[in-house]
Amino acid sequence: MAGKKALSHIDRKGRAKMVDVSAKEPSYRKALARARLKMKPATLSLIRDGEIAKGNVFETARLAGIMAAKQTPRLIPLCHPIAITSVDIDVSPTGRAGIEIFARVAARDVTGVEMEALTAASVAALTIYDMCKSADRGMEIRDIVLLEKSGGKSGTYKRGK
Repeated sequence: MAGKKALSHIDRKGRAKMVDVSAKEPSYRKALARARLKMKPATLSLIRDGEIAKGNVFETARLAGIMAAKQTPRLIPLCHPIAITSVDIDVSPTGRAGIEIFARVAARDVTGVEMEALTAASVAALTIYDMCKSADRGMEIRDIVLLEKSGGKSGTYKRGK
């Protein structure tokens, strides 16, 4: 592998492994992820008007995102359990036919919270799909991305425009 960076979750034999973080010092870490949904304008109108039979779509998605962040190591096989100190989910309409979800996660721990933020945004988007699928099975979940992260040895990352 001369010239190539080794993958941290793969051992020399190509087997999956959990990274050993036992020697690392805790530091403040935070991450921001985003997910977007595209839907019919009529579907967004139903959401805004509170006419989705399953209930308040934005509040349910917010709770689902918070719960998902806390469950990330149960869902992603090689993630470490982290003592999350904060999860904030912002769900808002964009334009005539879209919803944008921002998931902010923070912790003081030995490894980052990027996966928790990405999981939170993804599950919040899936929850919206689930709640609204009877009105619009053609909804699209798009652009699940890490926007920012800070803390730890690798420092700060900000997604380019």
